[in-house]
Amino acid sequence: MPAVGTDAPTFSAPVADDDGITPRSLEAYLGETPTVLAFFPAAFSSTCTTELCTFRDSLAPLATDDATVLGISTDLPWALAEFREAESLPFPLVADNDGSICRAYGVETRYERLGIDGVARRSVFVVDADGAVSYRWLADDPGREPDYEAVEAAVEH
Repeated sequence: MPAVGTDAPTFSAPVADDDGITPRSLEAYLGETPTVLAFFPAAFSSTCTTELCTFRDSLAPLATDDATVLGISTDLPWALAEFREAESLPFPLVADNDGSICRAYGVETRYERLGIDGVARRSVFVVDADGAVSYRWLADDPGREPDYEAVEAAVEH
């Protein structure tokens, strides 16, 4: 798992965004502003929907002017495109189909209660414009949401 101050693991994966589904790398989003990587277990699940809609509604400036927001899950890209459209999410969703991004970030997990293996542990990483991790948060429980104010503060630093 990348520590704060270390380089963020790079990746390339299918991304559902306004252009449809296209392969993109993390480097495509780095540059002028920080990038928020919001890992979530499953599209259309209640807590994931609440979390991503909170990023959409409460942290709208993050998704436009101050940072790039990327939601990342192991769902198929077509499911993420449907989820993005259904919830009017203004930011891209990354399909980590093989779990390689989750493994690189140390957030691949099994949810015993749900009997689901190889999904993203709910977590948030902020990657600065130079590609270094400047903030990380990991949920102890899949029903726990991130501290949105802490994420916003991390983006502003």
